[in-house]
Amino acid sequence: MGHSEELSDAKTVKPSNELDHDHWFEPLAEHMGSAYLRYSFTKGTLQEVDALERLLDLSPGMSILDIGCGPGRHALEFARRGYRVTGIDISERFIEIATDAARASSLGASFIRHDARDLPAQWESSFDVVVCLCQGGFGLMVEDGEDERVFAGAVASLKPGGSIALSAFNAYFAVKHFAEAHFDAGRGLSTESTEVRDLEGRAMATTLWTGCYTPRELRLLAQRHLLEDVRIHGVEPGAYGEAEPSLELPEFLLLAQRASQPH
Repeated sequence: MGHSEELSDAKTVKPSNELDHDHWFEPLAEHMGSAYLRYSFTKGTLQEVDALERLLDLSPGMSILDIGCGPGRHALEFARRGYRVTGIDISERFIEIATDAARASSLGASFIRHDARDLPAQWESSFDVVVCLCQGGFGLMVEDGEDERVFAGAVASLKPGGSIALSAFNAYFAVKHFAEAHFDAGRGLSTESTEVRDLEGRAMATTLWTGCYTPRELRLLAQRHLLEDVRIHGVEPGAYGEAEPSLELPEFLLLAQRASQPH
């Protein structure tokens, strides 16, 4: 499938010129660039896509929206397998990297710089599948209510009967294992001082904010947005599957479907 064939049934959207350029993640992505793909948590892409194909019963030809796609690792792998993929990210640098990779391999994937909190209205009911993985938008929002805006937009972008896969950081894991991070119990927010490096190894000191969730919170969120067949599994990068939620796996994977008929 050639690059020009992407998105035959989802309406085309131009990059937004009114994005939040001061979003805290923007300078991190600009500094890391493609060095982001050196981090160990990015190395499980093949297994993760294999698992999502099985768990959601996907088949090539379906349209997929990847929210918070980063440099496009999941989106590009889905495109290699014959899916029609659109990826969005708030980082201009990450979108450039993903676009260049898609063009170099003539893949059916389109990448757009856009804010996950404000998905285009013309995308409503447009995609067979929406994925939001590895804190891709959801979980990176520090203000109350912003994660739910991301979630609501993701659900609205699904066709009736379409499937969603969304990962969220495990609040229990953060409390038990992140000794050097501060956990705000009232907001479910983990804050950590760390550094990120570019391709030349130059370090940039930064603070990372991660929204953390419990399975109950995720189920209530899914119920509020009228999702069906809700399943929540404990996962870690490169090991997506059907494990029960636990204190020892760092993420939860929420799988669900948008109702085929209005409630």
